[in-house]
Amino acid sequence: MTMSGLFEGDPGMAAKAMELKRELQKLVKAIVDEDDVNVGAIDRAQQMLCALKELKVKQSLSSSKVHPHHHDTISEKIPEEFNCPLSKELMRDPVIVASGQTYDRPFIQKWLKAGNRICPRTQQVLSHTNLTPNHLIQEMILQGCKNHGIELPEPVQYSDEDVLTEADREHFLSLLRKMSSTLSAQKEAAKELRQLTKKMPSIRALFGESVDAIPQLLSPIAQSRSRNSVHPDLQEDLITTLLNLSIHDNNKKLVVETPIVLPLLMDALRLGTIETRSNAAATLFTLSAVDSNKVLIGKSDALKPLINLLDEGHPLAIKDVASAIFNLCLIHENKSRAVRDGAVRVIMKKIMNGMHVGELLSILAMLSTNQKAIEEMGELGAVPCLLRIIRETSCPRNKENCIAILYTICYSDPSKWKEMRVEDSTYGTISRLAQNGTSRAKRKASGILDRLNRAVNLPHTA
Repeated sequence: MTMSGLFEGDPGMAAKAMELKRELQKLVKAIVDEDDVNVGAIDRAQQMLCALKELKVKQSLSSSKVHPHHHDTISEKIPEEFNCPLSKELMRDPVIVASGQTYDRPFIQKWLKAGNRICPRTQQVLSHTNLTPNHLIQEMILQGCKNHGIELPEPVQYSDEDVLTEADREHFLSLLRKMSSTLSAQKEAAKELRQLTKKMPSIRALFGESVDAIPQLLSPIAQSRSRNSVHPDLQEDLITTLLNLSIHDNNKKLVVETPIVLPLLMDALRLGTIETRSNAAATLFTLSAVDSNKVLIGKSDALKPLINLLDEGHPLAIKDVASAIFNLCLIHENKSRAVRDGAVRVIMKKIMNGMHVGELLSILAMLSTNQKAIEEMGELGAVPCLLRIIRETSCPRNKENCIAILYTICYSDPSKWKEMRVEDSTYGTISRLAQNGTSRAKRKASGILDRLNRAVNLPHTA
């Protein structure tokens, strides 16, 4: 169905839909034409798709007007898509989070203030905590309420930042001073700072007001580092506090540029409890949302301990580790470091064992722009493994990543074409993907088929 047909009868809505569709086409073209990952374009495309879906909901709402004196409940008159996933109530102030999902502002603010750093609906780790007003869906809600004679209540007020008193500030400073006291005082203060930074954005923000606050916080484990005698509970609380304060966007550069931070995070990745190691990986993921931080983290040799932790495969840590490696490898120099540090072997082993296949395929596809990585994949049996995944998975994204990697492997190593030809003649795997895959998957699959067809038609020579 064409977009104009979808919104027939509402020229304004149809025009808006066409504008969104054109923008989406540009973004999709930019994404599929680049072998590297354009994260910004993917985020904007996701927002465009959400906007198109919301327009469709609005069209359905407009076509089902009821008499204003009808006494149905709001839930019967307004589509469920307009309810906040957290409150289950009609949204008054819809905002978009980093995952592209929409929530009512006060409820998602409360969720974030509690220290949560994942999207409640998708469980995706949020790369930042910025909230973007969703003007389109707010307009749709207002129009829907007007059509049905519903008076929309005033938005629930929820403070984004707590108001700190002088007593609060003094207590914060007293906790930092305890980091130079006895071990028991350090442990008590560290535990309290961990809880405060989880629950209170204003406490996280306080760390950004003084260049000495973070060194003071970490001084117990910095001093113990030289004696190789870090207390595990103290280390866990302090690294988790560092994770909490790194969620505050204004702190990200300050944290990474504090000289003792990255060495202590490397120690935590190698030597801490599994929760400490997982939270150290999560901290690196959160900090790597800033491009300049990706460079500094890469230069600190953080990828090696992350890859080792991925190799261990502990279920508590593996998702945070994979997210951190993916984010860091968005820049070229970190891809080379990851390959040098053994990422391809570890990732291939996990994928062959069926562990976190989707996340790890995304990293492998990103690394496939590196020639050494491609050679290593071929040696490790990537071709039959990836072909099997394409046959067995129902996930379009996984199929796309597999065929993109196979395309690069085959054009790099001509000996692999025979496997591709046998696969397609036996199972039709590549031909089906060329017909039914995502745009990028179709393009890569068609490129492989063209090459196979040319090879068949070439005249035999002595």
